[in-house]
Amino acid sequence: MKLIIQIPCYNEAKTLAIALKALPRKVEGFDKVEWLIINDGSSDNSVEIAKECGVDHIISFRKNQGLAKVFVAGIRKAIDEGADVIVNTDADNQYNADDIPKLVRPILEEKADFVIGARPISEIEHFSISKKILQKLGSLAVRLASNTDIPDAPSGFRAMSRTCASQLNVFNNYTYTLETIIQAGQKNMAIMSVPIRVNEDLRPSRLVKSIPNYIKKSIITIFRMFIVYKPFLFFMSVGITFFLAGSCIGGRFLYYFFWGNGSGHIQSLILASILIGIGFQTMLIAFIADLLAVNRRLLEDIKFMEGVRRNAAK
Repeated sequence: MKLIIQIPCYNEAKTLAIALKALPRKVEGFDKVEWLIINDGSSDNSVEIAKECGVDHIISFRKNQGLAKVFVAGIRKAIDEGADVIVNTDADNQYNADDIPKLVRPILEEKADFVIGARPISEIEHFSISKKILQKLGSLAVRLASNTDIPDAPSGFRAMSRTCASQLNVFNNYTYTLETIIQAGQKNMAIMSVPIRVNEDLRPSRLVKSIPNYIKKSIITIFRMFIVYKPFLFFMSVGITFFLAGSCIGGRFLYYFFWGNGSGHIQSLILASILIGIGFQTMLIAFIADLLAVNRRLLEDIKFMEGVRRNAAK
Protein backbone atom coordinates (compact mmCIF):
# COMPACT_ATOMS: atom_id res chain seq x y z
CA MET A 1 0.00 0.00 0.00
CA LYS A 2 1.31 3.41 -0.96
CA LEU A 3 0.24 6.78 0.47
CA ILE A 4 1.10 9.97 -1.38
CA ILE A 5 0.71 13.29 0.40
CA GLN A 6 0.31 16.14 -2.06
CA ILE A 7 0.76 19.86 -1.46
CA PRO A 8 -0.25 22.57 -3.97
CA CYS A 9 2.42 25.25 -3.82
CA TYR A 10 2.53 28.85 -5.05
CA ASN A 11 5.31 31.06 -3.66
CA GLU A 12 5.39 29.23 -0.33
CA ALA A 13 9.12 29.59 0.41
CA LYS A 14 8.42 31.03 3.87
CA THR A 15 6.17 28.21 5.06
CA LEU A 16 6.86 25.15 2.88
CA ALA A 17 9.78 23.82 4.91
CA ILE A 18 7.69 24.02 8.09
CA ALA A 19 4.82 22.12 6.46
CA LEU A 20 7.11 19.45 4.99
CA LYS A 21 8.98 18.95 8.24
CA ALA A 22 5.68 18.08 9.93
CA LEU A 23 4.69 15.45 7.35
CA PRO A 24 5.10 11.78 8.30
CA ARG A 25 7.29 9.31 6.44
CA LYS A 26 5.58 6.35 8.06
CA VAL A 27 1.85 5.84 8.49
CA GLU A 28 0.30 2.67 9.87
CA GLY A 29 -1.25 0.57 7.13
CA PHE A 30 1.09 1.74 4.37
CA ASP A 31 4.35 0.27 3.10
CA LYS A 32 5.42 3.55 1.49
CA VAL A 33 4.69 7.21 2.19
CA GLU A 34 5.78 9.68 -0.49
CA TRP A 35 5.45 13.43 -0.86
CA LEU A 36 4.30 15.31 -3.95
CA ILE A 37 4.61 19.05 -4.58
CA ILE A 38 2.64 20.76 -7.35
CA ASN A 39 4.46 23.99 -8.12
CA ASP A 40 1.93 26.43 -9.55
CA GLY A 41 4.31 28.78 -11.32
CA SER A 42 6.15 29.96 -8.19
CA SER A 43 8.59 32.82 -8.69
CA ASP A 44 10.45 32.20 -5.42
CA ASN A 45 12.66 29.26 -4.43
CA SER A 46 9.83 26.96 -3.32
CA VAL A 47 11.01 24.17 -5.62
CA GLU A 48 14.58 24.30 -4.27
CA ILE A 49 13.24 24.11 -0.72
CA ALA A 50 11.08 21.12 -1.68
CA LYS A 51 14.10 19.31 -3.10
CA GLU A 52 16.19 20.08 -0.01
CA CYS A 53 13.43 18.67 2.17
CA GLY A 54 13.42 15.39 0.25
CA VAL A 55 10.18 15.65 -1.70
CA ASP A 56 9.75 12.55 -3.87
CA HIS A 57 7.76 14.03 -6.76
CA ILE A 58 7.54 17.57 -8.13
CA ILE A 59 5.23 18.87 -10.86
CA SER A 60 5.97 22.38 -12.11
CA PHE A 61 3.79 24.72 -14.15
CA ARG A 62 5.48 27.63 -15.88
CA LYS A 63 2.46 29.87 -15.32
CA ASN A 64 0.03 30.06 -12.42
CA GLN A 65 -2.94 27.77 -13.14
CA GLY A 66 -5.04 28.22 -10.04
CA LEU A 67 -5.75 25.96 -7.09
CA ALA A 68 -8.38 23.78 -8.80
CA LYS A 69 -6.21 22.77 -11.77
CA VAL A 70 -3.22 22.21 -9.53
CA PHE A 71 -5.24 19.89 -7.30
CA VAL A 72 -6.35 17.79 -10.27
CA ALA A 73 -2.80 17.65 -11.67
CA GLY A 74 -1.65 16.38 -8.29
CA ILE A 75 -4.12 13.54 -8.00
CA ARG A 76 -3.45 12.49 -11.62
CA LYS A 77 0.29 12.36 -10.88
CA ALA A 78 -0.30 10.48 -7.63
CA ILE A 79 -2.41 7.89 -9.46
CA ASP A 80 0.31 7.48 -12.10
CA GLU A 81 2.86 6.95 -9.32
CA GLY A 82 0.77 4.10 -7.94
CA ALA A 83 -0.85 5.77 -4.93
CA ASP A 84 -3.51 3.68 -3.21
CA VAL A 85 -4.54 6.63 -1.03
CA ILE A 86 -3.93 10.34 -1.63
CA VAL A 87 -3.89 12.99 1.09
CA ASN A 88 -4.14 16.66 0.19
CA THR A 89 -2.89 19.35 2.56
CA ASP A 90 -1.73 22.98 2.38
CA ALA A 91 1.75 24.48 2.12
CA ASP A 92 1.01 27.07 4.82
CA ASN A 93 0.93 24.34 7.50
CA GLN A 94 -2.67 25.19 8.37
CA TYR A 95 -3.59 21.57 9.12
CA ASN A 96 -1.98 19.43 11.81
CA ALA A 97 -0.09 16.68 9.95
CA ASP A 98 -0.25 14.43 13.02
CA ASP A 99 -3.93 13.86 12.12
CA ILE A 100 -3.09 12.20 8.78
CA PRO A 101 -3.37 8.66 10.28
CA LYS A 102 -6.84 9.61 11.56
CA LEU A 103 -7.75 11.00 8.14
CA VAL A 104 -6.82 7.86 6.19
CA ARG A 105 -8.13 5.31 8.71
CA PRO A 106 -11.74 5.18 7.36
CA ILE A 107 -10.33 4.42 3.89
CA LEU A 108 -8.05 1.68 5.21
CA GLU A 109 -11.01 0.20 7.09
CA GLU A 110 -13.09 0.41 3.87
CA LYS A 111 -15.67 2.62 5.52
CA ALA A 112 -15.17 5.56 3.14
CA ASP A 113 -13.84 6.55 -0.26
CA PHE A 114 -13.47 10.22 0.57
CA VAL A 115 -12.61 11.70 3.98
CA ILE A 116 -12.75 15.42 4.80
CA GLY A 117 -10.93 16.85 7.80
CA ALA A 118 -13.35 19.01 9.81
CA ARG A 119 -11.69 21.97 11.47
CA PRO A 120 -12.99 23.35 14.79
CA ILE A 121 -14.26 26.49 13.02
CA SER A 122 -15.80 28.07 16.11
CA GLU A 123 -12.54 27.73 18.04
CA ILE A 124 -10.11 29.10 15.42
CA GLU A 125 -9.00 32.46 16.77
CA HIS A 126 -7.64 33.95 13.52
CA PHE A 127 -10.98 33.39 11.73
CA SER A 128 -13.18 36.47 11.88
CA ILE A 129 -16.80 36.12 12.96
CA SER A 130 -18.00 36.79 9.41
CA LYS A 131 -15.66 34.14 8.02
CA LYS A 132 -16.86 31.57 10.56
CA ILE A 133 -20.48 32.28 9.64
CA LEU A 134 -19.72 32.06 5.91
CA GLN A 135 -17.84 28.78 6.36
CA LYS A 136 -20.86 27.27 8.09
CA LEU A 137 -23.37 28.64 5.57
CA GLY A 138 -21.23 27.44 2.68
CA SER A 139 -20.97 23.98 4.21
CA LEU A 140 -24.77 23.92 4.68
CA ALA A 141 -25.31 24.77 1.01
CA VAL A 142 -22.87 22.05 -0.07
CA ARG A 143 -24.60 19.49 2.17
CA LEU A 144 -27.93 20.29 0.49
CA ALA A 145 -26.44 20.14 -3.01
CA SER A 146 -24.42 16.96 -2.44
CA ASN A 147 -26.75 14.97 -0.14
CA THR A 148 -23.90 14.59 2.36
CA ASP A 149 -23.39 15.63 5.98
CA ILE A 150 -19.92 17.21 5.70
CA PRO A 151 -19.64 19.97 8.36
CA ASP A 152 -16.55 21.69 6.89
CA ALA A 153 -16.84 21.66 3.10
CA PRO A 154 -14.09 24.29 2.40
CA SER A 155 -11.47 22.21 4.24
CA GLY A 156 -8.52 21.31 2.00
CA PHE A 157 -7.30 18.58 4.36
CA ARG A 158 -8.74 15.46 2.80
CA ALA A 159 -7.96 11.86 1.88
CA MET A 160 -9.14 9.96 -1.18
CA SER A 161 -8.95 6.36 -2.23
CA ARG A 162 -7.46 5.62 -5.62
CA THR A 163 -10.90 4.77 -7.01
CA CYS A 164 -12.39 8.01 -5.71
CA ALA A 165 -9.55 10.17 -7.04
CA SER A 166 -9.82 8.53 -10.46
CA GLN A 167 -13.44 9.68 -10.78
CA LEU A 168 -13.05 13.30 -9.73
CA ASN A 169 -13.20 15.99 -12.42
CA VAL A 170 -12.95 19.66 -11.49
CA PHE A 171 -14.54 22.15 -13.90
CA ASN A 172 -14.25 25.24 -11.73
CA ASN A 173 -11.06 27.34 -11.84
CA TYR A 174 -11.48 28.92 -8.40
CA THR A 175 -11.28 26.03 -5.93
CA TYR A 176 -11.74 22.28 -5.82
CA THR A 177 -13.08 22.00 -2.26
CA LEU A 178 -16.80 22.54 -2.79
CA GLU A 179 -17.02 21.00 -6.24
CA THR A 180 -15.37 17.69 -5.40
CA ILE A 181 -17.70 17.10 -2.45
CA ILE A 182 -20.79 17.84 -4.54
CA GLN A 183 -19.45 15.63 -7.31
CA ALA A 184 -18.60 12.73 -4.98
CA GLY A 185 -22.00 13.01 -3.32
CA GLN A 186 -23.82 12.92 -6.64
CA LYS A 187 -21.78 9.83 -7.60
CA ASN A 188 -22.87 8.08 -4.41
CA MET A 189 -19.36 7.72 -3.03
CA ALA A 190 -18.96 6.95 0.65
CA ILE A 191 -17.95 10.30 2.21
CA MET A 192 -16.99 10.79 5.83
CA SER A 193 -15.74 13.63 7.98
CA VAL A 194 -13.30 13.35 10.88
CA PRO A 195 -12.37 16.10 13.36
CA ILE A 196 -8.84 17.46 12.87
CA ARG A 197 -6.65 20.07 14.51
CA VAL A 198 -5.18 23.21 13.00
CA ASN A 199 -1.89 24.99 13.57
CA GLU A 200 -1.07 28.61 14.19
CA ASP A 201 -1.81 30.92 11.26
CA LEU A 202 1.41 31.63 9.32
CA ARG A 203 -0.04 33.82 6.58
CA PRO A 204 -3.40 35.27 5.42
CA SER A 205 -5.58 33.11 3.19
CA ARG A 206 -4.96 33.66 -0.51
CA LEU A 207 -8.25 32.08 -1.48
CA VAL A 208 -10.38 34.42 0.62
CA LYS A 209 -9.08 37.78 -0.58
CA SER A 210 -12.29 39.50 0.48
CA ILE A 211 -15.52 38.27 2.02
CA PRO A 212 -17.80 39.59 -0.79
CA ASN A 213 -15.55 38.01 -3.44
CA TYR A 214 -15.50 34.70 -1.60
CA ILE A 215 -19.29 34.71 -1.23
CA LYS A 216 -19.81 35.49 -4.92
CA LYS A 217 -17.45 32.80 -6.18
CA SER A 218 -18.71 30.18 -3.73
CA ILE A 219 -22.34 30.80 -4.74
CA ILE A 220 -21.43 30.59 -8.42
CA THR A 221 -19.57 27.32 -7.82
CA ILE A 222 -22.44 25.70 -5.92
CA PHE A 223 -25.03 26.97 -8.39
CA ARG A 224 -22.99 25.79 -11.37
CA MET A 225 -22.41 22.33 -9.92
CA PHE A 226 -26.12 21.97 -9.15
CA ILE A 227 -26.89 22.68 -12.81
CA VAL A 228 -24.16 20.27 -13.98
CA TYR A 229 -25.33 17.37 -11.81
CA LYS A 230 -29.06 18.11 -11.57
CA PRO A 231 -29.85 19.71 -14.97
CA PHE A 232 -33.29 18.12 -15.38
CA LEU A 233 -34.45 19.24 -11.94
CA PHE A 234 -33.10 22.77 -12.45
CA PHE A 235 -34.49 23.46 -15.91
CA MET A 236 -37.77 21.65 -15.26
CA SER A 237 -38.30 23.69 -12.08
CA VAL A 238 -37.65 26.93 -13.96
CA GLY A 239 -39.90 25.86 -16.82
CA ILE A 240 -42.76 24.85 -14.56
CA THR A 241 -42.48 28.14 -12.66
CA PHE A 242 -42.83 30.18 -15.86
CA PHE A 243 -45.58 27.90 -17.18
CA LEU A 244 -47.65 28.16 -13.99
CA ALA A 245 -47.16 31.92 -13.81
CA GLY A 246 -48.36 32.25 -17.40
CA SER A 247 -51.28 29.92 -16.75
CA CYS A 248 -52.40 31.95 -13.73
CA ILE A 249 -52.25 35.20 -15.69
CA GLY A 250 -54.01 33.51 -18.61
CA GLY A 251 -56.72 32.25 -16.25
CA ARG A 252 -57.20 35.79 -15.01
CA PHE A 253 -57.69 36.99 -18.60
CA LEU A 254 -60.23 34.23 -19.30
CA TYR A 255 -62.15 35.18 -16.17
CA TYR A 256 -62.56 38.77 -17.37
CA PHE A 257 -63.13 37.63 -20.96
CA PHE A 258 -66.13 35.43 -20.07
CA TRP A 259 -67.54 38.24 -17.95
CA GLY A 260 -67.46 40.53 -20.98
CA ASN A 261 -64.47 42.65 -20.00
CA GLY A 262 -61.68 40.89 -21.90
CA SER A 263 -60.80 43.85 -24.14
CA GLY A 264 -59.34 45.73 -21.20
CA HIS A 265 -56.92 42.94 -20.31
CA ILE A 266 -55.14 42.20 -23.60
CA GLN A 267 -51.79 42.92 -21.87
CA SER A 268 -52.46 39.97 -19.57
CA LEU A 269 -53.06 37.70 -22.56
CA ILE A 270 -49.78 38.81 -24.18
CA LEU A 271 -47.81 38.32 -20.96
CA ALA A 272 -49.44 34.92 -20.36
CA SER A 273 -48.53 33.79 -23.87
CA ILE A 274 -44.91 34.87 -23.40
CA LEU A 275 -44.53 33.17 -20.00
CA ILE A 276 -46.20 29.94 -21.14
CA GLY A 277 -43.98 29.89 -24.25
CA ILE A 278 -40.83 30.43 -22.15
CA GLY A 279 -41.95 27.76 -19.69
CA PHE A 280 -42.65 25.20 -22.39
CA GLN A 281 -39.31 25.82 -24.13
CA THR A 282 -37.42 25.61 -20.82
CA MET A 283 -39.08 22.28 -20.05
CA LEU A 284 -37.93 21.00 -23.44
CA ILE A 285 -34.41 22.20 -22.58
CA ALA A 286 -34.66 20.12 -19.37
CA PHE A 287 -34.95 16.92 -21.43
CA ILE A 288 -32.04 17.94 -23.69
CA ALA A 289 -29.88 18.84 -20.67
CA ASP A 290 -30.71 15.48 -19.09
CA LEU A 291 -29.56 13.66 -22.22
CA LEU A 292 -26.32 15.67 -22.18
CA ALA A 293 -25.83 14.75 -18.52
CA VAL A 294 -26.27 11.06 -19.36
CA ASN A 295 -23.68 11.41 -22.11
CA ARG A 296 -21.27 13.12 -19.69
CA ARG A 297 -21.68 10.31 -17.16
CA LEU A 298 -20.98 7.72 -19.85
CA LEU A 299 -17.82 9.57 -20.91
CA GLU A 300 -16.68 9.75 -17.28
CA ASP A 301 -17.25 6.00 -16.90
CA ILE A 302 -15.28 5.32 -20.09
CA LYS A 303 -12.45 7.53 -18.86
CA PHE A 304 -12.42 5.76 -15.50
CA MET A 305 -12.36 2.27 -17.07
CA GLU A 306 -9.57 3.29 -19.44
CA GLY A 307 -7.55 4.46 -16.44
CA VAL A 308 -8.18 1.15 -14.68
CA ARG A 309 -7.04 -0.85 -17.72
CA ARG A 310 -3.98 1.37 -18.18
CA ASN A 311 -2.91 0.95 -14.58
CA ALA A 312 -3.54 -2.79 -14.70
CA ALA A 313 -1.25 -3.03 -17.73
CA LYS A 314 1.65 -1.39 -15.90
